[in-house]
Amino acid sequence: MKHAIFRAQELRAYLPFAAFAIVGAMSLGATAQAAQLSGNAALTSDYVWRGTTQTQGDAAVQAGFKLAGDSGFYGSVWGSNVEFAPDTHASSELDFTVGWAGEIAPDWAVDVNVLRYQYPSTTVDLNWTELNGTLTYAGNYWLSVGWSPEALGSEESGTYTQLGARFHVNDTLRFEAAAGYYFLDDVYDERYAHGQLSAIWAVKAPLELRVTAHGTDSGAKRIFGDDFAGSRIEAAIQASF
Repeated sequence: MKHAIFRAQELRAYLPFAAFAIVGAMSLGATAQAAQLSGNAALTSDYVWRGTTQTQGDAAVQAGFKLAGDSGFYGSVWGSNVEFAPDTHASSELDFTVGWAGEIAPDWAVDVNVLRYQYPSTTVDLNWTELNGTLTYAGNYWLSVGWSPEALGSEESGTYTQLGARFHVNDTLRFEAAAGYYFLDDVYDERYAHGQLSAIWAVKAPLELRVTAHGTDSGAKRIFGDDFAGSRIEAAIQASF
């Protein structure tokens, strides 16, 4: 029985990496035929992720690149500076993603991917993997679900859901709103909700200015503390190319 339990735990631990490798191989095979490279960069006053600050309220420099094939398979890498608890010595984050995105019906699109969070400078094991899926309608409304067997670098599972919408006022101004709920019962015996509202102004292609108001419920404060959760305003200048 012990061997059976160990085997199950071993398979559970390697499942995200196996999925990552399989999808990555498919992505590389697709992009070898026809690929498009794109990128993004941002300077933000605060790196806020799912309602909580990742830089303790300090500024962050962020950039990413994406290679996508005509078949819909893609791979991307994105990075930012972070600031966690001092004993973690975490100062940077790198996100590696492989997945597939495309239309499944008129006005309907889907994106399924495997995302690996890496923290190169940390002295403790904070790395973890998440499986994600997003369903989009008319390019302006979306529902996302993310699941991980090692949520937030733990050894327990967690599920994140988000519902969002985008509203265009004119060619240069739009608003984006999203509400998320994070099920972390297995990790912290807790769960929390958060919401965000953004105003984005397209200054001049490819530059945009973004101001976002974030808010979480008391569950996030109990998990992460008052300094990391709660209400905050984030301002950023961003570009896509």
